[in-house]
Amino acid sequence: MRVKVNFKRKHLAQLMLSGALIGAAHVSFGQEAVDLGTVQSNAGTDNSSQNQDSATYQAPTQSSLIATQPQSIINQHYIQENAGAGSNYSDIANIAPSVMSIDPNGPGMMETQGLSMRGFQNGQYNVTFDGIPWGDSNDFSQHSTSYFMSQDTGNIVVDRGPGDASNIGNATFGGTIAVDSKDIKTDAGITPYASAGSFNTRLFGIEMDTGVMKNSGDASAFVDYKNFSSDGYLTNAGQQRQNVFFKYAKPLSDNTVLTFVTMQNQVHQNVALGTTAANMQKFGTNFGLNSDPTSQAYSGYNYDNITSDFEYVDLKSRQGDLSIDNKLYTYAYYHNGSNGVDPGLGLANGTSYGPNNVPGQMMTMNYRSTGDLLRMAEDTGPGKLDFGAWVDYQTNNRSQKEVDFTLGGAINPAGGGVNGIDRLMTDSLTTIQPYVQYEWKATDALTVTPGLKYVSFNRGMNATVNQGATGAPLNTSQTWNKALPALTAHYAIEPDWSAYAQYAQGMLAPNINAFYPAKGTQFTNPAMLQAQSTTNYQIGTTLAEEKLTASGDIYVIDFANQNVATPCGIFTCFNNTGGVKYSGIESEATYVLGAGVSLYANAAINNYSMSQIGGVLQNVPKNTAALGLIYNQGPAYASLIAKEIGQRYSGVDINGNAIPMSSYTIVNFASSYEIKNSDVLGKNAKVGFQLNNLFNNNSIYSSFANDALGNPMFYAIPTRSFMLSLSVDL
Repeated sequence: MRVKVNFKRKHLAQLMLSGALIGAAHVSFGQEAVDLGTVQSNAGTDNSSQNQDSATYQAPTQSSLIATQPQSIINQHYIQENAGAGSNYSDIANIAPSVMSIDPNGPGMMETQGLSMRGFQNGQYNVTFDGIPWGDSNDFSQHSTSYFMSQDTGNIVVDRGPGDASNIGNATFGGTIAVDSKDIKTDAGITPYASAGSFNTRLFGIEMDTGVMKNSGDASAFVDYKNFSSDGYLTNAGQQRQNVFFKYAKPLSDNTVLTFVTMQNQVHQNVALGTTAANMQKFGTNFGLNSDPTSQAYSGYNYDNITSDFEYVDLKSRQGDLSIDNKLYTYAYYHNGSNGVDPGLGLANGTSYGPNNVPGQMMTMNYRSTGDLLRMAEDTGPGKLDFGAWVDYQTNNRSQKEVDFTLGGAINPAGGGVNGIDRLMTDSLTTIQPYVQYEWKATDALTVTPGLKYVSFNRGMNATVNQGATGAPLNTSQTWNKALPALTAHYAIEPDWSAYAQYAQGMLAPNINAFYPAKGTQFTNPAMLQAQSTTNYQIGTTLAEEKLTASGDIYVIDFANQNVATPCGIFTCFNNTGGVKYSGIESEATYVLGAGVSLYANAAINNYSMSQIGGVLQNVPKNTAALGLIYNQGPAYASLIAKEIGQRYSGVDINGNAIPMSSYTIVNFASSYEIKNSDVLGKNAKVGFQLNNLFNNNSIYSSFANDALGNPMFYAIPTRSFMLSLSVDL
């Protein structure tokens, strides 16, 4: 019987590796340009104890042997060696199967414009930091340049599914991207670091580690300061960013530890929404903004000033058979911004004060969330009982007014809204999610986990001027409740081979835009709004040997009441497309060839069908694939990785038709060399060199907006860029 199992495992490994390689083999290096017309972060964050020659250490992505749904773990080793100086979690997660993300201004140089996972868009999946869900209550999206940077990231887990009942968050039904902070070092030290490269990009940082402080009860901490700036690939679309991250941990007893984390971030960025085909032909594919103060595309009129913070206190304790993990947290986002009415240059100037005056808009959005996440687990009977609750309350103050930039921001009554005021409102979102599940150890190999999570969303609004067609005041609230069952089964076939199956339901409350009256209507009725929901069926398997990691899965998702975002001028509108059925196959594998060389591949085929005849979904690639070669021996590291994004639709043309986009491939090269002791550089000096978009693919890849005349505004892939980096230990 043992021989039979090994035979099956051998063929399974070959099948998953072959599947990943076959999918990756479709990675093309010459695409046609578009015509211009539960969270289970079980990998840990410290890889130092792992064997450098092992597949689990070198794998860019891998699953866990205890996974109960498809997942890709991106470990700290990969992040440190491959992430760019300004990279955010969205740039890093792009390597995973079924994930698509690219910053049109260069890595980390602009807020991500369209990270999608299995076709689920930003706001339809969950993002957590150290287990805490975070995001903008308006639409459940995240602002990637306003929080955590790669230098403080331990690992990232891309969970493709709603997870078991313990997986909490406002948008878990589309999956979860779980970002974990890195572990505190046990030794004291000071590490300055710097990077410089294309687009006048600069990063200067310094990390200070206390090590274990015996005189302070074995407490330890680190603080990391970063100053990042770049002109960006797009013209006049620069970014300046400062970020401070602090983490402190102190054992209170042999079985209790207290952790405190705080992050402070400030960013100034000039935001380009893309440009039309005509402007690309005239000014180049990298046209974003200009330096003409008489233009609505003037960089001085199109900017964001954002201050954000994130804090939590975590108490973990083990009391007999009971474990407790309680996080009390708060985070905030304070945004002041402005833009030309039509930075796409389709609308002529003109305001209430003169036909040549520059019209624009100025806005504020300030929100803060406060919440508590309590998790408890107790060994009881033939298994473990998991239970807990998440409570979050977010308040948001928002305003927008039409202005005349020529007159220094004077109100422009002719611009629209109510005497030039487009919105003036306060809204809130209260989320309560208790859960319970039981991990039943049916046999030594089989674990079955039924669970139930109850979700309650209460959205309230008090608007003096409501956004939408009428601008009429609105004072209302609405609550959506649902019980979400989940059932998972996990089977340990052998110590290094497992399989799982999952059934789970998900729910997403309506976005705040559903409270805005549509054109031709006088009001909206929140009681008539339906929450989006999914039912997920997934099976998969994971293999983790010394020289090989491989995983594969098959999924089917029934999506009811799907709301789809489409460009609406320079803003976004949402339409209910009814039912959607997603299905697909995913695989990933890393094989250590020897002598420091590893081969990596992943592939995914993603399909969907809609109940709406002839309907299409935006930014849902038919397939994704990656193929890479990694070398890591001693102090030397190098990787060459290609990522392909398949055909999809992105944006709408002047007639409202979805725009087809061809597939594209980006190839990145990263390398580093560590010098233990150098008379010139000091100890543990590390020199790095990166080339992004090695083969200079500059094709058009997306459209998220239209100018005032309805012409689509496009983004092109940023051209080839390089980055040099240096870090030393003092």
